[in-house]
Amino acid sequence: MDARAFAAAAAASQSSPLAASRRARYGADAVLSATPVQLVTMLYDRLLLDLSRAVVAQEAADWAAASEQLLHAQAIVAELSSSLRIDVWDGGEGLLALYSYASTALVNANVHRDVAVTREVIGLLEPLRQTWHEAAAALPSSGSSTFAGAAGHVTAGAVAAGGALGVA
Repeated sequence: MDARAFAAAAAASQSSPLAASRRARYGADAVLSATPVQLVTMLYDRLLLDLSRAVVAQEAADWAAASEQLLHAQAIVAELSSSLRIDVWDGGEGLLALYSYASTALVNANVHRDVAVTREVIGLLEPLRQTWHEAAAALPSSGSSTFAGAAGHVTAGAVAAGGALGVA
């Protein structure tokens, strides 16, 4: 599914205020009951949704909407960066460098209204999203929190930030 189709499907799912309220409540419950590895996958899912929406808005020259999506994506990247414990695993420093690059690129995509940069960030982060989903699916339910800790990625801050970042 390309960025346009993904954003169109997400927009089509928007409906009445009651449905929106129920979705928000369900999302909040999902974040509060999620394991650490599930929180990371939720953050990545929302991050890529934001970036897909930003691409659509940038292509339509809807700069206010693009900016809103890119700013939210930046907040998620900042949360992923801050929850990363580089002392726990060997790949931590490399992942932190990737997050730093993505954050800077998103600022540039927003300031310069550059859809190519937004697409570049999608290209960098989509494989990570897929990998987190594959890892989460490969784990038994009881081992999910252990894996996230071993991968060095989630702290209590991610749980608190999940709802604020629109995860789920």
